Amino acid sequence: MTALIFDLDGTLVDTAPDLLGALNAVLEAEGRRDLDTATLRHMVGFGARALVEQAMEATGAPVTPERLPPLLDLFIRHYRAHIADASTPFPGVPETLAALAADGMRLGVLTNKPQELTGPLLEKLDLARFFGAIHGAGRYDYVKPDPRVFHHVVDELGGGPALMIGDSKTDLLTGRAAQVPVILLSYGYTPEPAADMGADMVLDDFSGVPAAAKQLMAK
Repeated sequence: MTALIFDLDGTLVDTAPDLLGALNAVLEAEGRRDLDTATLRHMVGFGARALVEQAMEATGAPVTPERLPPLLDLFIRHYRAHIADASTPFPGVPETLAALAADGMRLGVLTNKPQELTGPLLEKLDLARFFGAIHGAGRYDYVKPDPRVFHHVVDELGGGPALMIGDSKTDLLTGRAAQVPVILLSYGYTPEPAADMGADMVLDDFSGVPAAAKQLMAK
């Protein structure tokens, strides 16, 4: 049975509102202007550290190495306290995951969101129950697109054939490095349209994942 490995932010859950709140709390503490949702959506996907660094650079002078750790701590504290205030699964996600699980599919999450935030978010939204493996940044000292993290998730699910399902270039590069097919969702967080990235399949609707996965694995 194929293992389906999902990205989190921009693929399963629209986390932009709560990420934006935490990021703007950091910027306000530094006397910077707030960012808007459109700008944030082009920054997500590389982890919390990169998100803070990009936000600081977009609003003024880049953050210094000594200033970054306290700002990262502030971001994580604020985000943890408001982790699911406004975040919601994208349309069709809960129903599709339930159908896949009922069919015996092996499901995992692979995200560059810190592990300490990934689990609580999925629990709050009642999505954690669908996944046999949940891997966020911090479990290892390497993250996507390093293929080793992908293989760790697949191994935890029992090995065998697998697919990467995400929304960004990082997800595409992860799948290519791991030598597995890649499905991208077009509604996610990326400055480059998913249709232009060269994925094996691009979907506009999450409910299309089961049929797309079946088609790709039949090749």
